[in-house]
Amino acid sequence: MPYTVNDLDEREKLLAELAGDLKDAPARVTVPESDPVLAKYRSIGTQLWLDTGNLEEATKLWKPEMTALTTNNTLANQVVQTGIMDDEIKEAVARLKSTDPNMSVDDMILDVVFVVNCQIALRLVSAFDALVSVELHPAVCKDIEKTLRYAQRYYAVNPDRFIVKIPLTPEGYCAVAHAREEGIPINYTLGFSARQNYLAALLSKPNYCNIFLGRLNAVVSDNKLGDGKNVGERVTLASQQAVKMLRESDSTIPTHQIAASMRSADQMISLAGVDVFTIPPKAVTEFYAKGLTPDAITSRIDETYAVEFSEGADHSSVEQLWTVDDNFQKFAAELASKGGTKLTGDDLRAADRDYGTKLFSGFTMEEQNEIRTKGKIPETARWAGRASLDDLMTESALQSFIVDQNAFDDRIRKIIAEA
Repeated sequence: MPYTVNDLDEREKLLAELAGDLKDAPARVTVPESDPVLAKYRSIGTQLWLDTGNLEEATKLWKPEMTALTTNNTLANQVVQTGIMDDEIKEAVARLKSTDPNMSVDDMILDVVFVVNCQIALRLVSAFDALVSVELHPAVCKDIEKTLRYAQRYYAVNPDRFIVKIPLTPEGYCAVAHAREEGIPINYTLGFSARQNYLAALLSKPNYCNIFLGRLNAVVSDNKLGDGKNVGERVTLASQQAVKMLRESDSTIPTHQIAASMRSADQMISLAGVDVFTIPPKAVTEFYAKGLTPDAITSRIDETYAVEFSEGADHSSVEQLWTVDDNFQKFAAELASKGGTKLTGDDLRAADRDYGTKLFSGFTMEEQNEIRTKGKIPETARWAGRASLDDLMTESALQSFIVDQNAFDDRIRKIIAEA
């Protein structure tokens, strides 16, 4: 059943009002003429999303073949730190306090972050009349109820244009299943392997799943496991094939594959035919500069790119990224037979242990802090035998989001204290 503003209580209605009240909405951007090269992508089945929430930057690069934009907490933090949204934040704090004087500071921060993210996304909707993929606060990513609540809130603000990004965690798989049952469009983000996305499509049925391919190339090269070339590309195509197979064999699965974290125009060429590209401005600019013709773009979804490993390197952890073996398929099928809405994160962890699939490592708080200090690209030798590479990369991505989110939260906390 679709979730609407009418389903909300008074506090929720206020939050939807604050989030949806866009002051000084930007005018619709004048769309340039069609680009025949980008049109070729559309003809072979690739949607083109611009991976920026920066309105000015997006305006310079936007083409009519593009259908969506993505936002993230890093961008929102950059906007908030300028002080440009302080008045909106102060208004939200005052009105939330008047509605619920006993609201905790942490809960208020979550709500204000939601308002800010909605405002940024609605500006993009106003300017481009496009879909916008919106981000959740990382603090809710391991809480099914809170994840679902914020997904419902986004949907209530703009059901036609918002796609909610939910991070890949054990609880995330379950929350996505609940959200999809309510008809909320979901982009299941922070994926790094075909098997993660195979489970997502079968169990949770998100509209979109991701491979952050640029980071996969980087983790292999930075850790001297190989030259890093084609790792992300191979994983993306393997995941595309797995997801497409499930989608075509089961009409209840809508999942499309996103090639995310692209680093170059060459990757746009080598991954032509993948369901969706989220393309950063740098890669788009480089692509435009190449001056290609439509003939240069052909579907590559049946390619299997070779990956070169360093002599003596243990490459089994990397090869696992593009492999969905029989045991993993049985693991996923058993969970799917029970239904994602009937499971908890602990149920997924227990099944993972029973099948020995090692998808969920269960990092301790100390380990999470250690991963956070290393940034997006972890030291693989440190975690050999402790965590699978896909789970390690997902945790690293999640922890890197938390760094920017903390700065975002601190500014809001200061405004709350001064109110």
